[in-house]
Amino acid sequence: MKGIVGTRTLLRVFIKESDHHQGKPLYLELLRLFKEAGLAGGTALRGIAGFGAHAELHTDRILRLTQDLPVVVEVVDDEAAIRRVLPRVDAMLESGLVTLEKAEVIVYAHPRQGLD
Repeated sequence: MKGIVGTRTLLRVFIKESDHHQGKPLYLELLRLFKEAGLAGGTALRGIAGFGAHAELHTDRILRLTQDLPVVVEVVDDEAAIRRVLPRVDAMLESGLVTLEKAEVIVYAHPRQGLD
């Protein structure tokens, strides 16, 4: 995708690993949404610890059969493209936090286009 370098918008969605949408892991469904919307690319990051609105600490240090670790799904693209997907993101969330911020993209290299 040419033209991604420069000031763009970073969308971050903070959820739990156990969150689902229509029976599928929410983080995967968000990435699928971003891909279908033609956004530049997305990443899901699994946290080692965190807490949210209920102040319940989630960590990988406590031994338990199931873990409910924090997950951050993020994508960077033009602000207009990001804002187009926000209503769909909102509809997919039962709980979580969504943030937007400006990001300065220094390099965006696709294997077929190389670094120019």
